[in-house]
Amino acid sequence: MATLPLYPEILVAIFLCFLFLCHWRWSKTRTITNWPIVGMLPGILQNLSNVHEYFTWLLKHNGGTFEFKGPWFTGTNTVLTSDPMNIHHICSKNFLNYPKGSEFQEIFDVLGDGIFTSDHDSWRYQRKLLQTLLKDNKFKLFFEEGVKGKVEKGLIPILDYVSSLGIEVDLQDIFQRFTFDSVCLTVLGHDPNCLSIEFPKVAHSKAFDELEKSLLYRHFVPERWWKLQKKLQIGSEKKLSDAWKVLDEFVNECISTKRDELTLKKEELKFNLFTAIVMEEKEEEMNGNITKSNKFLRDTATNLLAAGRDTVSAGLTWLFGLLAAHPLVEAKILEEIKEHLLDNGKSKDLNIDELSKLVYLHGAICESLRLFPPIPFNLKYSVQSDILPSGHSIRPNTRMGYSLYSMGRMESIWGQDCLEFKPERWISERGGIVHVPSFKFIAFNSGPRTCLGKDITFIQMKIIASTIIWNYRVHTVESHPVLPRFSIVLHMKHGLKVRISKRFV
Repeated sequence: MATLPLYPEILVAIFLCFLFLCHWRWSKTRTITNWPIVGMLPGILQNLSNVHEYFTWLLKHNGGTFEFKGPWFTGTNTVLTSDPMNIHHICSKNFLNYPKGSEFQEIFDVLGDGIFTSDHDSWRYQRKLLQTLLKDNKFKLFFEEGVKGKVEKGLIPILDYVSSLGIEVDLQDIFQRFTFDSVCLTVLGHDPNCLSIEFPKVAHSKAFDELEKSLLYRHFVPERWWKLQKKLQIGSEKKLSDAWKVLDEFVNECISTKRDELTLKKEELKFNLFTAIVMEEKEEEMNGNITKSNKFLRDTATNLLAAGRDTVSAGLTWLFGLLAAHPLVEAKILEEIKEHLLDNGKSKDLNIDELSKLVYLHGAICESLRLFPPIPFNLKYSVQSDILPSGHSIRPNTRMGYSLYSMGRMESIWGQDCLEFKPERWISERGGIVHVPSFKFIAFNSGPRTCLGKDITFIQMKIIASTIIWNYRVHTVESHPVLPRFSIVLHMKHGLKVRISKRFV
């Protein structure tokens, strides 16, 4: 009797093995069938390499909301939507009925009890704490100077070096190195120096890539299947465990070092989020010792590192991929930089006020994020029964998925030119930024869980983008394939291989 609960999963495993053995005979198809026992999973597996495009097709042909039927007894049935009104309902109007939920927390166990996985009081506490710190002028100045310093001492020397040699370089790799250094400085006050001419191998940075692939895999297979792999330490779960260990060793070492600094060198402390969080705890004695525990600090740091490294680097990669394919857009950004950021032929200091004048660049960034949102898919769970604005009935504990990637490709939301890269759609007749509701442009999420780092993301992207566009020409390598990677973050599968040359010699 002890093995009876696993019986459906055994049937699924046998059936899936059969499907994979026959896979070479299949051609990709966009039809989806609700099979006995395995449900619609074979259709997803057939299209896993282009799963976001597949979701987009399904949603377009089902009025913007689609009910996925998973294998029997596995609890993977999911209501998938790209309907803005449904998303507004889920993320704002009926927010309390759609928390992350325990299932989400199990999938993203590597993030611990951080802000991205927590709910209720724990989430509110962490959000309030981080919101206070991020709004502090001391933090804004620290962040701005840190990004500009990394541009001057890291990014420019590398781009000068590769341009002088005329060699190919993976711009995605450069951006990931930049943002990892930057976020480590911001959060932990530690610069791992990933961004250098030597292009050193950095295990804790690469660990993120492996974690992201494995975490997305968990979304598409039955829970007991990946938990069995985890128990046996095989397949993607073995890779996840190894990457998790590498990441934890790095974060815990940084925490230990910072604790020593807090104890021994209070008068010499430099600002960073880790220090600010601990000092905030000491000053206000908020919630006892919660922020003093290593687990809290580890979870907070891991969540912030994941957000700061991958979302910004992915956003920059797709932006430059699009600019390389749209030289007229790049030319307009160049004219804007020349008009607002030059004084008698010399570059002005890139502060927040000056960057706010780059309206067309802002529009280009928004347009890139619309088409290629760094987090292409989000998941929640219902608490009670509900009816969505689309009319779909939701039962308790229903998996709710919304596709950010698909939303950018819906004519019903953006018009017939939805697939075109047009920064102009973000600019008003008076030359200002057009406001678009967050449940329509959802790259930074919507409602109470709207991304706290939205403003600093734009600052960082504008500093990096304006520096590169003004000083260098970026050409993608001919015939280089540009495809999304299978990951919870929308990286490019093969990177962004480019050649770089100086604009002014």
